Amino acid sequence: MIASGPTPEILARLRTICLAFPEATEKSFGGHSAPSFRVMDKLFVILFEDGSGLTLKAAPGEQAMLVSADPDRFFVPAYVGSKGWVGVRLTQPVDWVEVAELVEDSYRLIAPKALVRRLDSEREA
Repeated sequence: MIASGPTPEILARLRTICLAFPEATEKSFGGHSAPSFRVMDKLFVILFEDGSGLTLKAAPGEQAMLVSADPDRFFVPAYVGSKGWVGVRLTQPVDWVEVAELVEDSYRLIAPKALVRRLDSEREA
């Protein structure tokens, strides 16, 4: 059963992951009420309005690998799938460690190089 919106747990976990990155912000996407996460006003995570999934940017080849390895959890999303984004279903038990890794990859692909260097230096400290 799909929830009527993102659960408080999903929102809290996703906010904790996404807003930990330098200059990451939360803002709704278009006319939707579900949050999206951006860096320098560029999207790196979009949460579905009903809370059933999210989309994020993937490195070249990663989308195909994830979808073919586990099509129950990963899918090619409409509109942005052709640009290398991957969908993650949140309607079954979620591996939040894996989601955090995918979100970080998406952030690194979208963020300016200076912010990626800042992230790396913060992690080294």
